[in-house]
Amino acid sequence: MTDENKQGQSNGISRREFLKNSGLVVGGVVGGGLLGGIFTQNFGGTADAPDTVDEETETDSPEQLTQARMFFKRQEDFDVLSAAVERIFPEDDAGPGAISLAIPYFIDKQLAGEYGFNSREYMEGPFYEGAPTQGPQTGLLRRGAFLYGIRMMQNIAENEYDESFFDLEPEVQDEILEQFEEGEVEMTGIMSDEFFQMFRMATLEGAYSDPVYGGNLNMDGWRQIQYPGSQMAYIDVIEEEEFVDMDPVSLHDHHE
Repeated sequence: MTDENKQGQSNGISRREFLKNSGLVVGGVVGGGLLGGIFTQNFGGTADAPDTVDEETETDSPEQLTQARMFFKRQEDFDVLSAAVERIFPEDDAGPGAISLAIPYFIDKQLAGEYGFNSREYMEGPFYEGAPTQGPQTGLLRRGAFLYGIRMMQNIAENEYDESFFDLEPEVQDEILEQFEEGEVEMTGIMSDEFFQMFRMATLEGAYSDPVYGGNLNMDGWRQIQYPGSQMAYIDVIEEEEFVDMDPVSLHDHHE
């Protein structure tokens, strides 16, 4: 959906090669962002507080047991979220997409916790427009911004195409997301391009964070880019001259 994907496809560069070359996993996605916390208040006092759990998946896999909603109460909102992240991180020849990697559940859990409440950030006014490097300067909590943005996607789909966002053709979904990316959607409390950047980053973090946080199901995101995960040591391979493809290890594996 993004220009990066389009450019990568047109230049014959796979998503895996782009991510490996950019150093995204080491320096950006895994290094920070959503990994700070998992649980705590409310989307500005609305009724959409996290108190429901859907028993949609029952398996013995620790990763799959995390697939229960904690924040999104409305199925429609979750379905829009799922469709949107799949367009940002679609399944292709390099590997599974956002839905297969459980990224919607990752985002849901983050919004239910400290990330969603901006609990480690100063959130008192007054709020002024900041420099691009400062990010959104708003009193709107992330959980509120996500819910707002997702419902705006649905409103645009219904008003302009008379269908739900998740029922639209992928190309049309891309067009709506590009409106957000270009800052063309009128939003209150946050610019639509600021929301899109936050939404896109959350999607990438769900693909490459440790599975204990709810995404990167079965560590397939790591396998796409041959990232070894939380290895205890590299003493057996550190002197190898050639790249060693190691089976990834999750933080969960260290507690078994």
